[in-house]
Amino acid sequence: MAVLELQKVSIRYITGDFKDIGLKEFLMRKLTHQYHVQEFWADKDVTFSLDRGDMLGIIGSNGAGKSTLLKVIAGIMEPTKGVVKRNGSIAALLELSSGFDGDLTVKENAYLRGAMLGYTRKFMDETFDKILDFADLRDFRDRPFKQLSSGMKSRLAFSVASLVKPDILILDEVLSVGDGAFKAKSEAKMKEMMGGGTTTILVSHSLEQIRALCSKILWLDKGQQIAFGDDVEEICNRYQEFLSRKNK
Repeated sequence: MAVLELQKVSIRYITGDFKDIGLKEFLMRKLTHQYHVQEFWADKDVTFSLDRGDMLGIIGSNGAGKSTLLKVIAGIMEPTKGVVKRNGSIAALLELSSGFDGDLTVKENAYLRGAMLGYTRKFMDETFDKILDFADLRDFRDRPFKQLSSGMKSRLAFSVASLVKPDILILDEVLSVGDGAFKAKSEAKMKEMMGGGTTTILVSHSLEQIRALCSKILWLDKGQQIAFGDDVEEICNRYQEFLSRKNK
């Protein structure tokens, strides 16, 4: 049974001028058929499935629909059309500061994020020191979160999400933040998690990172699914050629 399955998933945004004209004018235009909206499909008919231990790399230029698709997979948004089937717990790092409170301490935020992921106080008590050590933040445990650098915030977020071992882990450009040593450590952790059965989805502009880590790959362009499969090298090469032609 697949851990994650998407069947013809499409996400539509509707834009109009309602917020600019007010309720009275909106009603008048509706009555006179002068009110118009525009549809924008961020993703269209995306279909793929992932098994236990797969690591999917999602590639595509800015505006390809990658981050929107991650929000649907994580359950933050509902698809306009299509079906998303998830089996297991999900941890999603879509923004470095999401789910954190700047006025709480590092420790309090770690417990808060753990609670959001469904883990007990007992589990967090047992895991907290490991989280701090992995993130290299032991000396900052009682520091307000808002005083941390962006790299420190990224390390804490990744450490909580990876050490609590979700069934599905979603990372949106998170591994691109931080120094070289932490990148190497986080990539090693990704490989360890894959071996332990965690299914991971990684959005990255680094094809080198995708090639090194991922067992499957999804290529999106302007919301369209261009390619999906397990021949990561071949699809990365095609994408590089596409970018070369596009930039000429």
